[in-house]
Amino acid sequence: MAKVAPAPSIDALSGMDAKMAALSKLEGLTEEFSAQIHRRKSDRYLRRAVRAWRGGDIQAAGRAALRAIDIDESNPKAFHVLAMYLERMGHVHKALVTYERAFALDPDDPELLINLGLTAWNLKLHDGAAKMFRLYIAAQPDSPLGYNNLGSILGDMGDPDLAVETLRAAIYRMPQEAILWNALATVLAEDGRVEESLVFYSEATRLNPDFARLYHNFGYAYQHLGRLPEALEAYDNALARVLDPVEIREATHSRSICLIGMGRLEEGFKAYEIRRDEKFRCYVHHVLKAPLWNGEDINGKRVLIVGEQGLGDEFMFANILPDIQRAVGPTGKLQIAVDERLVSLFARSFPEAEVGTYDDRTLLDKDGNKALRFIPFALKDGEPDCYAWMGSPLGWLRPRIEDFPHQSFLVPDPARVETFRAKLAEGGPGLKVGICWRSMMMDTKRSKYYSALDLWGPILQTPGVRFINLQYGDCKDELAHAEEKFGVKIEFIEGLNLKDDIDGAAALSAAVDMMISAPTAAAAVAAGVGTETWFLTAGRTWPQLGTMEFPWYRKTQVFTPEKFGNWQGLMPQVAETLKARSAAL
Repeated sequence: MAKVAPAPSIDALSGMDAKMAALSKLEGLTEEFSAQIHRRKSDRYLRRAVRAWRGGDIQAAGRAALRAIDIDESNPKAFHVLAMYLERMGHVHKALVTYERAFALDPDDPELLINLGLTAWNLKLHDGAAKMFRLYIAAQPDSPLGYNNLGSILGDMGDPDLAVETLRAAIYRMPQEAILWNALATVLAEDGRVEESLVFYSEATRLNPDFARLYHNFGYAYQHLGRLPEALEAYDNALARVLDPVEIREATHSRSICLIGMGRLEEGFKAYEIRRDEKFRCYVHHVLKAPLWNGEDINGKRVLIVGEQGLGDEFMFANILPDIQRAVGPTGKLQIAVDERLVSLFARSFPEAEVGTYDDRTLLDKDGNKALRFIPFALKDGEPDCYAWMGSPLGWLRPRIEDFPHQSFLVPDPARVETFRAKLAEGGPGLKVGICWRSMMMDTKRSKYYSALDLWGPILQTPGVRFINLQYGDCKDELAHAEEKFGVKIEFIEGLNLKDDIDGAAALSAAVDMMISAPTAAAAVAAGVGTETWFLTAGRTWPQLGTMEFPWYRKTQVFTPEKFGNWQGLMPQVAETLKARSAAL
């Protein structure tokens, strides 16, 4: 029979409690010691990650950061480095989540606020990014980084006045910080106050003469003012100082555009090939095994030319397609890949060529986002003998201004041209002028390059002129407002989709007498079919190739204000020229 255990005395209970407390304390110390061991091991991999990052081996940095997290999932700095890796690889949403994890583990690390803000900015989460920068300023009021980023994003958000006020207040507080002077100058330049920005860029260079990005920005400002020799010098100064490979590619690209704009075509087009660097931000990988065409003889060869960048560039670069058609000869074959909206127009324009479209995809791999371009129609009979991005042959086919033939090279549908001419004839006599005043891709930065239709009054009120809408996209409200404000009728073809029916837009462009337009795809269509086209530009543009026309096309003229973006001063000049043109009929 079992015995009942005696009740423990008070002394016995006290001893037992003491032992349990001691064991608990020892257990806690052991866990703390173990955690310290894990953190030390984790930090060793973290240091490897940082060294790899500084050495430019981003993949190794990412692997080391992951290993550090595997060892210690509470290491905030490891998550911080991993987030930086994910962002660099293009996994921006994952980066944002990872930054948030790091911040949850260490909310007292202000650098995380900066990176959280920058990543949110990259995702166009502007309000969230601005909040992060304000929190950083509150935590680090003597650091210029928060003010720099807050002022810059406020400019992007369309509030340049608040951006300027924010940066000016920071400069009063920290007048020796070149980064703040640079940010203020950039906000002013993006707001169209380019001349004013030069003063602040100059002060920034005085404070930090080795600030490479600053010289790049200086070049941007000079280029917009048409002061191209000074812009080129600024880009050279940037390249002489820059160490970051990303910045080297960006500055090289900007310098190439400057050279082309100066008319130094052979040198400029050669440098422009930087866009085909696999690490350039706009690089598109063409899924082909064929070799690149680099100007060698292609007589009797099958050559694929692939459109690039956007509709306007595909039209403009098509200037060289007749040359390539002749170069392949009667026994060769030219294949042309363009935006699907251009296929019928290009097939008619280049009847000996095979014209098709491309299929763009995005691949997420270990190196981040990768833009892929598939061209299935060109491979149905195997790989072509060679291929080229459409802009690349400019380097050997158009090395001088004299090499541009000033001919039309696009052929609209003749039946639709006649239909539109007959339709327009019903409206009576007068010079028939097509108009387009803006791009569809409008944001705060791009808006300064285009004039609002509200400012076209002097042009629209020119006697003896009829205006026909060639502005693509939804513009009915703008047309109605302009008609009410200026008392003129802007005609349009009912049912014609100018955005997607490019063949129809080309036919209507050929049916009008001339075109007045911002430098848009609509202007390129009109100029490409041979219609006299007047370009209204905010400043000198690189497609002018150092001239006062667009040499790519048959007959063009460029109107540019004396001061960048001063549309009010330019429109009366255009109106006077148009009045003389109308009177000459």
